[in-house]
Amino acid sequence: MDLIKVAEQAFEVVNNLQKFSAGDTITVHYKIREGSKERIQDFRGVVIQVKGAGTNKTFTVRKMSGNIGVERIFPMTSPFIEGIDVNKTGSVRRARIFYQRERTGKKARIKERRF
Repeated sequence: MDLIKVAEQAFEVVNNLQKFSAGDTITVHYKIREGSKERIQDFRGVVIQVKGAGTNKTFTVRKMSGNIGVERIFPMTSPFIEGIDVNKTGSVRRARIFYQRERTGKKARIKERRF
């Protein structure tokens, strides 16, 4: 089992992403390849969960597009992530805030963490 961890650490991709947690509003700059062209698409939303460890670490971002909720799962070690901007830091008590899916309007607001 230790050999697997050693191999993972040897091939670990170094990413310089900002630290964030559930409840934070972030913008993910994601590289999209369409045919021979490349462009960067911004996906701005609230982090619902951060899951996994090491190379398997992922995070889920939820945004409202019109009246429809859109969720997207991003791997932390993806080479297609150009960068992550933390727009707001939220103050939530849980690590996974799936209860946000049922909430709309003013009930869906998250308090901002003050420093």
